[in-house]
Amino acid sequence: MTETTEREPAQNPVAEDQAAQRLLTALQTRQACTPVRDLIGPTDLAAAYRVQERLTAGRVSGGATIVGRKIGLTSAAVQDQMGVDQPDFGVLFDDMAYGDGEVVPIDRLLQPKAEAEVAFVLKKDLADGPLDIEQIRDAIDYGVAALEVCDSRIDGWDIAFADTVADNASSGVYVLGTDRRTLDEFRPVDVGMSMLVNGEEVSTGEGAACLGDPLNAVAWLARAARDFGEPLRAGQVILSGALGPMRPIQPGDEVTVVIDGLGSVKARFSEGNSHE
Repeated sequence: MTETTEREPAQNPVAEDQAAQRLLTALQTRQACTPVRDLIGPTDLAAAYRVQERLTAGRVSGGATIVGRKIGLTSAAVQDQMGVDQPDFGVLFDDMAYGDGEVVPIDRLLQPKAEAEVAFVLKKDLADGPLDIEQIRDAIDYGVAALEVCDSRIDGWDIAFADTVADNASSGVYVLGTDRRTLDEFRPVDVGMSMLVNGEEVSTGEGAACLGDPLNAVAWLARAARDFGEPLRAGQVILSGALGPMRPIQPGDEVTVVIDGLGSVKARFSEGNSHE
């Protein structure tokens, strides 16, 4: 008889398929759904990532292209709130990217919340070796200021850890700044951040708030991605995690992120059901 432990719950492919379909339907219809933890449990990390993989496969089969990864839950406070001791990660697709200053159609999002991050673009694969900080630094081409708009397909952001992991780490869209800096030109751990909504400062933070250093977050991601069988690759964009608290976004808002040494990045959100 095979003993099933709490650490390694039995797989339930039917429930995982149902969870993925629930999330994919919510994404396609722009209608929030109930949590998927009723299908896969609130803390089953492996099941949640298998659901995410199904969701990713659905996006790719629909024509989306993977362009990078995002790291979530990098703040100790947020980890405590979620009852976990590690970050999570999701996939960035080509249709999630908007240009600096571009209008983001608000109707493609359900419950948007903005946060400020340092983004990195890789010039080397991170598939082999120790994946330590030295190797991470060597693999990074440059960093830029980034605005990530998180979103949840789960109604009311009623999420447990498994919900957000399954839901592609509560990803929405992102905007990259145009001021590129190599790691010889700035230290991610030392940056300060200010995020403004309609000209009013709503969030501040610093590089050290992201797992002690955004480079630590990239190292964690590189190891986790390799463990899950899809290593980070040259050319990919990495959103390294929030430098400060996220804030809800309303139709018509203009969000500006300013990061020391990396300049600024801005996005405006359309007023309503128009792709202006």
